[in-house]
Amino acid sequence: MTQKEEVENLYGNRVRVRVCGICLEENRILLINHKGVGEKESLWAPPGGGTNFGESAEETLIREYKEETGLDILVKEFLFVNEYLSLPLHSIELFFYVEIIGGKMAKGSDPEMKADRQIIQELRYWDFNQIAKEDPLYFHSVLRDRQSSDEILTMSGYFRNTKP
Repeated sequence: MTQKEEVENLYGNRVRVRVCGICLEENRILLINHKGVGEKESLWAPPGGGTNFGESAEETLIREYKEETGLDILVKEFLFVNEYLSLPLHSIELFFYVEIIGGKMAKGSDPEMKADRQIIQELRYWDFNQIAKEDPLYFHSVLRDRQSSDEILTMSGYFRNTKP
């Protein structure tokens, strides 16, 4: 089974609620590279993940950040909603601005995936000028055509990236 097929089996054919954290440092944003996700089967996206029943959005984001990055965060404010629809994947993503308050940055893991099938490949800060020079399909849709961290922080409302 390919990485993409495994992602689709775990997360596809249902609507998921995801919570994502925008962590900025100067004009750089913290991103995780996920193998088997997106049109290029390699996607850089802000850390985050699916909510569990009975878990608040803030609790989800704190847990996901720790699992994926090793960092402890403070959830500062809600920014915007993005709907990701690329069948068989469909998610409603709540984006929050976060601040690092502790921990040590290290590539984490996805507990739903087996140790030898992890999709998290790399974790690093990206400068917005660097992102602009790359193929936009390697980046989460909310990052495309954004020139600075200020543009991300002033986004509000509902966005949708759709690919049936």
